[in-house]
Amino acid sequence: MSAIPIQIKVVQRVVGILLAMFSVTFVTPVIVGLLYRDPLNSITPFFEAFAATMLVGLLLALPVRSHKGKLRLRDGFLVVVLFWAVLGIFGGLPFYLYTPLDLTVGAAIFESMSGLTTTGATVILGLDLLPRSILFYRQQMQWFGGMGIIVLAIAVLPMLGVGGQALFKAETPGLNKEKLTPRIAGTAKALWYIYLGLTVVCALAYWAAGMTGFDAISHSFSTVAIGGFSTHDSSIGYFDSTMIEMIAVIFMLISGVNFGLHFTAARQINFKHYWRDEEFRAYVIIALVLTVVTASYLFLTETSDWKISLRNALFHVVSIGTTTGFTSEEYFNWPGFLPVLLLFASFIGGCAGSTGGGMKVIRVLLLFKQGQREMGRLLHPHATIMVKVGGMTLPNRMIDVVWGFFASYVALLAIMLLLLMAAGLDQESAFSAVVACLNNLGPGLGTVAANYSSLGDFSLYVLSIAMLFGRLEIFTMLVLFTPAFWRQ
Repeated sequence: MSAIPIQIKVVQRVVGILLAMFSVTFVTPVIVGLLYRDPLNSITPFFEAFAATMLVGLLLALPVRSHKGKLRLRDGFLVVVLFWAVLGIFGGLPFYLYTPLDLTVGAAIFESMSGLTTTGATVILGLDLLPRSILFYRQQMQWFGGMGIIVLAIAVLPMLGVGGQALFKAETPGLNKEKLTPRIAGTAKALWYIYLGLTVVCALAYWAAGMTGFDAISHSFSTVAIGGFSTHDSSIGYFDSTMIEMIAVIFMLISGVNFGLHFTAARQINFKHYWRDEEFRAYVIIALVLTVVTASYLFLTETSDWKISLRNALFHVVSIGTTTGFTSEEYFNWPGFLPVLLLFASFIGGCAGSTGGGMKVIRVLLLFKQGQREMGRLLHPHATIMVKVGGMTLPNRMIDVVWGFFASYVALLAIMLLLLMAAGLDQESAFSAVVACLNNLGPGLGTVAANYSSLGDFSLYVLSIAMLFGRLEIFTMLVLFTPAFWRQ
């Protein structure tokens, strides 16, 4: 049986439409810049970026506007990867065109990709001195990237005659594919209503805790998106407020939970639904254990008293563990094993179906359960031992998929680590940079602890690709490199 050919012209049309739609996002920073009377040279880059992005989008879509075939799964994979890659390039235009930043092409693309993939790594210094238009644009990018621009587009594309199911499956890879509503477009809308509601409540909470309106909205964008960008170089530490840090902790934890659970709990008005979910229980227990270990070590090493130790431990465990990347102090200078422990926590990340990065709690949980099963088989070779999650027996194929994901993850990490070391980075900086970008975390250790501005373009391109792999959970991109995908 021959493979169904990829519909190149249909893919081109959809990417063109999505790119033209994305160009509209350049308008908001212009409005913000005018409201705050930013200098003209910080506003004109957005006009130029809008014109260039809209033009390219139309040039892609109009010549093939009559090709309205239904997207299939392979087409969906190609659309998603192309769209995110193109978005990373065009999203970097304002950073490159705003000359005071003095960014190279590689640095501008890196900053853009970091925002859209909600990584939070930055090459920009002096955030406190930047115009509001540039600052707002960075935060807005993370907000759109958090729930996925494709998922938003799915709610609109049916009106344009484009099926959304293939895009939804390609954009939300992983283990959780349940439909929250009967139609894919309805699912996309439901997710965005929850996402928008959380953002509004988070912004109001920040504002009530003492942030300015601009900072409250900006940080709510990056908190709910689990992005980590801030409008200040000192991140959340700029505010020096326990209340603000605890608000951040609450919303980072909420955003790291499967949004399907939020939807079900809201629809049934039953919050017991959360604790019945085994992934959620593991997520909470991991955060609690890491917080106790971190706070205890900070206190025992006399780094701070027990109250400050607990406050700093809770904030940074949740921030790094959910792959948000906010900081309230230089945690990378903490004593002993703590910085590496937190970096390892980002491997786990948030729950499947959340805005968090990392490998996801459910995959780590399944790897652990599979390890238990193999030890059980050693003791009882003839026993039939099943892997169960939430009382449900999982098929062996799902375990195979998780192992395949883990193997691919380790292989990519190793390749990119070697590439960065070949470019001249030391082992600590190279390892932490790849981990931070592949997990969509942001801050690393060593020379990339606070900023990535010291890296050359080659390293930034490698890390931009790492961010994209992490955002699309590896397989969505990796499948494009297999001969079978392109075989007609």
